[in-house]
Amino acid sequence: MNLEAASALVSGGAGGLGGATCRRLAELGVHVVILEPELARAEALAAEIGPRATAFAGDHCSEADVRAAIAVAQGLGVFAINVNAAGVSIPTPAVATADGVPHDMGVFREMIELHLMGPFNMTRLCAAAMAANAPDEHGQRGLIVNTSSTAAQDGQAHQVAYAGAKAAIKAMALAMARDLAPIGVRVNAIAPGPIWTPRLAGASDELKAALTANIAFPKRFGEAWEYASLVEMMLKTPFLNGQTIRLDGAMSTPLTAMTPPARRG
Repeated sequence: MNLEAASALVSGGAGGLGGATCRRLAELGVHVVILEPELARAEALAAEIGPRATAFAGDHCSEADVRAAIAVAQGLGVFAINVNAAGVSIPTPAVATADGVPHDMGVFREMIELHLMGPFNMTRLCAAAMAANAPDEHGQRGLIVNTSSTAAQDGQAHQVAYAGAKAAIKAMALAMARDLAPIGVRVNAIAPGPIWTPRLAGASDELKAALTANIAFPKRFGEAWEYASLVEMMLKTPFLNGQTIRLDGAMSTPLTAMTPPARRG
């Protein structure tokens, strides 16, 4: 893939993981469209990155917004890269409490919509657009990277909606790769463990200590640039397809007290 002629669309592009990915792709010569609900966040990152970044305000669950963002990406180069890293903190209650309060279905639906429906909407529309590309020397027309989580396999208490959505992202990677094989579009997923992002920075000291205690090596939180580095490796390895790769420092996951996070403003 000729990266300097390529363009990319990154959902959650101004967040921790998405922002690091946009920076790295631009360094590689890719023209990047930063998709964010809040235009100001996307514009601030685009100004930091420079002329290879374009801000776009939109919702990754909206077909109209995603199609419009794809059109912008197509105007900047061969649209061949889609990375989906959108996510915000939403209160996560238990399935039911000891005093008989059931999980709120509105919260569950919101989590599934954000972390599963949105990435699927991005994948289906981006893959359809990539189908029109001329194949490269490997026969590929594009790459899609979705974001799962170690919670897909090791969901904690108070994580049922999030774990369910991220498990679905993991399960869909191979199925979507097989669906899209005839048109030469690869699909992979990254399953991060605790990565130092603004969301994690706002967690309690107790939770931070518990998470790092479970990491084998290196004994620290992951960094957003390491997620972006893995996206780059996927770009440059055409035989890598249909896989979900854990990025977690060989973390073990005993039961950890996950306190409900605060909603992002």
